[in-house]
Order: sequence, then C-alpha cells, then structure tokens
Amino acid sequence: AMVIDSSGDLIIGGTAVEDQAAITLEPNRDDGAGRITFNRANTSNVSIVIEMQNNNSQVGKIEHDHTSAGLVSVSDYRLKENEVLISDGITRLKQLKPYRFNFKIEPDKTVDGFFAHEVAPVIPEAVTGEKDAEDMQQLDYSKLTPLLTAALQEAITEIETLKAKVAALEGS
Repeated sequence: AMVIDSSGDLIIGGTAVEDQAAITLEPNRDDGAGRITFNRANTSNVSIVIEMQNNNSQVGKIEHDHTSAGLVSVSDYRLKENEVLISDGITRLKQLKPYRFNFKIEPDKTVDGFFAHEVAPVIPEAVTGEKDAEDMQQLDYSKLTPLLTAALQEAITEIETLKAKVAALEGS
C-alpha cells in the first residue's frame, strides 16, 4: 500500500507517518528539510534500510537494529589482493593538517576537520573531486581510519621500546 497524506507525505507500506514497517518520505519537515524515515517493527534483528550493489553484488549498506545504526562497506579479504602493511603511518599522518574552522554559511559554529585538497596527496581515496573545480571537493573521513590505526600502532611500538630501554637503564 502507498498513501500520500494531506500534508504531502508519501507513506509506503502503511497509512500514517508513524506506522511500523513503513517507509515515509516527508518533503517538508518542521526543520526545513525533507526526510526519509524507515520505521521498522519492534524486532531484535538487524535491518538493512539501504543496500548499495554493483552488478548485483552488495558493496555497502546502511543498517540498524533496536539501538544503533551503521554505514557498512564490504571489506572481505577474499575480494582483495596485493596487500602490504602500512609501514609509514606516522610519516604520512604528520603530513595531515587538522584545523578548527567554521563554514562561511555558519560563522558561529566552529568544527574540527581538514581541507580536502591537503588530504588528497596523503590519502587520495578519501577525497572526491578536484581542487578549485566547479563542484566542491568532498572528504570521506572514514578513509582516514587505516592510516590513523597504523600510525598509532607505530607510536605504541616506539613507546614500548622506550619503556623497555628505560626499565633496563633503571635496573642496571
């Protein structure tokens, strides 16, 4: 079943915006933006609400259960080859320049982040678009995670080595 109610909301699989197991498209929410709502029935199962595929093979999804939601990308080892451990994590991480700034459209809100064109040489897969092109560049912050993990692992190894040397010096 599909209903368009008097306010222009489209409800698929129900008759009201609040109906469980329904998808609602609300073009004019009170916050000034459109909204798509996936209101599932009360279940402990994980629900996939959006699935992305390439040639009928899932590459990612947005899913949720009764307490949380997640954006999930395929990462199975069987799909990968030519793997090499990141051995220069700290060196590459030191090239990133984190800033505190505000967006021009929202001058009173300060946030932490990066400039996409400065990230591109370090983590090119994290950046979409070209610097100074008509379309603004975009940055997928999740793509920074492997480099951050590698740099932290390198730092932990260095700390453990230094601790062992200090302990040896104190013991002698």
